[in-house]
Amino acid sequence: MKIIYLHQYFTTPDMSGGTRSYEMAKRLVNAGHEVHIITSWREPTDHTSWFYQNIDGINIHWLPVIYSNKMSFNRRIKAFFHYAVKAAAKAVAIQGDVVFATSTPLTIALPGVYASKRLNVPMIFEVRDLWPELPIAVGAIRNPAVKWLAKMLERFAYKHSAHIIALSPGMAEGIVNTGVSSSNVTVIPNSADLELFDPATSNAHMFRNAHAELGESPIVLYAGTLGLINGVSYLADLAKECLLLKSDVKFVVIGDGMEWSQIKQYAGDLGVLDHNFFMYPPMPKKQLVNAFKAASISTSLFVDLVQMQANSANKFFDALSSGTPVAVNYGGWQAALLKENVAGFQLTRDTKQAAELIVSQLKNEDHLKLMGDNALNLAQQRFSRDKLAKEFENVFCSVIKQGGKY
Repeated sequence: MKIIYLHQYFTTPDMSGGTRSYEMAKRLVNAGHEVHIITSWREPTDHTSWFYQNIDGINIHWLPVIYSNKMSFNRRIKAFFHYAVKAAAKAVAIQGDVVFATSTPLTIALPGVYASKRLNVPMIFEVRDLWPELPIAVGAIRNPAVKWLAKMLERFAYKHSAHIIALSPGMAEGIVNTGVSSSNVTVIPNSADLELFDPATSNAHMFRNAHAELGESPIVLYAGTLGLINGVSYLADLAKECLLLKSDVKFVVIGDGMEWSQIKQYAGDLGVLDHNFFMYPPMPKKQLVNAFKAASISTSLFVDLVQMQANSANKFFDALSSGTPVAVNYGGWQAALLKENVAGFQLTRDTKQAAELIVSQLKNEDHLKLMGDNALNLAQQRFSRDKLAKEFENVFCSVIKQGGKY
């Protein structure tokens, strides 16, 4: 099977960011399939047009398109459409047996549907976020005409998909609510990279030695995007409350995004920056594993929006893989999963109460270890990447076998 895999923001473990597409593509290659990733190169480069690499058997076609989460919404929209136009032609030129398009952005559907129709092959669409609901909810999309176009694009993507993969039960429900039959939707959540984040091979001392300012204090970690929907300033508020409680816990943020400068300024105004709240730039996942190993608690954070309860954030599964207790500040399926499996806990929006809970959890080392062990067990039993990649492959094989219908 020759797969045209469209993902605008593809990353490898040597880069910062989520590696779901890399891991799934690698396993498809290992299963004997030919995979062509059509993606974008977001950093400055001497290349002016498409360039090619083969990484771990994956054929990767890179298009230089500068992009950053710090860019304005309009600049990001331009980047989306620039890639979409070029990727459509590239996909048709490569050809294949099936087109797989993974969002975000939702504009990935445009080259996906175009290539599917031109090549007369089925398209499988993957929904990583309920877009455009999220940008509308946070106010990134306000123009009524743009909202209408975004919703039409969402329905266009679903209408022309032979099958849809959703990353959480809530996302699947949102898709079905648009009129898609539940039989045409499969839930395959983000998965646990058990090999990369293996607690037995990661090195906490390496991370602490590189950041002597952290000392031997317990660490509460946030490793991910600093965007509008993440609300990482919440962690600065927790740091302030923990100072008042005279706790020696250190809050560590690793990542980048539109709100980096605002959060840094806010933490400075609170008097916690570089005191018990530290910010570091994003790092490749191969290095990030040591930060998780050093952490006593890892966090997954979002602003208080009901739509975010359906998320399937990479950082949540990275924490499980590393055997680190997870704290979330939202409800939904992940909060329920942590409670059911005693693998972490839910933080209230009241930062004083949340700080008191964190401090009490850190004092109970036996319970912390129990939650960490349960987190790793949950990753192994429920979210093994090998297991979920097989389900992923089965969707492709079934769509092909049944002539474009699942």
